[in-house]
Amino acid sequence: MTDTQTTRTEIPADAADVPADPAAPPVLPGAFLLELVPVPVSDIDRAKAFYADRLGFQVDVDVRPADGVRIVQLTPPGSACSITLAEGVPSLDMPAGTLRGLHLVVSDIEQARATLLERGADVGPVEDLGGVLYAHFADPDGNTWTLQYMPWRV
Repeated sequence: MTDTQTTRTEIPADAADVPADPAAPPVLPGAFLLELVPVPVSDIDRAKAFYADRLGFQVDVDVRPADGVRIVQLTPPGSACSITLAEGVPSLDMPAGTLRGLHLVVSDIEQARATLLERGADVGPVEDLGGVLYAHFADPDGNTWTLQYMPWRV
């Protein structure tokens, strides 16, 4: 199980001190890269445990940069887009459980669903909606997610 206690993440004083990530895609002219989606939750520790332990998301950041502020960033396996769980950041304040329909695209929906079920996530049955397969689930606050399999993407 993942340690759900707050981890220490150093925040450099100068952005120039952040090491380059060779795995990060370049930001090409005209590009708009979606890289972070805020997920509104009522209990960051509970949500962090769900996303890390049940879904297998990597915990990238868990910081408390100021009194009353906490930011946790997690990334789904293989994804270039992460989620953030935050408290004390007014621009990210949304009612817990109001996010709907985030999609996780997978290469084998039956295997992905089985993995999540084994980890304790409550994933619904696979549905075929015209050749695209879906399986739905929710986090502890009711934010909804969908596993999606598109045969032309594998």
